[in-house]
Amino acid sequence: MTSTSHDGPFGATAVTSYVEAPATSHLTRDALGWGLALWVVGYVLGVVLFAFVPANVIGWVITPFGTALTLWIAFTKIKGTTWRYFALVGLAWLAIAIIGDYVFIVKAFAPADGYYKADVYVYYAFTLGIPLLAGWRIAKG
Repeated sequence: MTSTSHDGPFGATAVTSYVEAPATSHLTRDALGWGLALWVVGYVLGVVLFAFVPANVIGWVITPFGTALTLWIAFTKIKGTTWRYFALVGLAWLAIAIIGDYVFIVKAFAPADGYYKADVYVYYAFTLGIPLLAGWRIAKG
């Protein structure tokens, strides 16, 4: 990380930090790449399971597999070294999940009994919480 100092509008010195290109590309891959991959896997599983499982339990069937996959990615594939990095990854994953679900499930299929139930809130909590846990573990050493 590189920092620069400059005088602000009121004479105060401001410090501007930015992430260098290689770190940014890792963050892009970890946040957007893995976030989209996880969401697509869950979406495809949901579509496939729709033919075999009642709609009201699809989320509960997917959750153990999605949780295991998310744990594996967060603890083995994410290359961050700080809790902040993992927090950004988790926030990106959560945003991808919320936007993807809204556009491609809520708006596209308009489920008759609604979409937002306990399983979805658990999935959102895990989507954010698992990267935070991984980051805490990495930062703790």
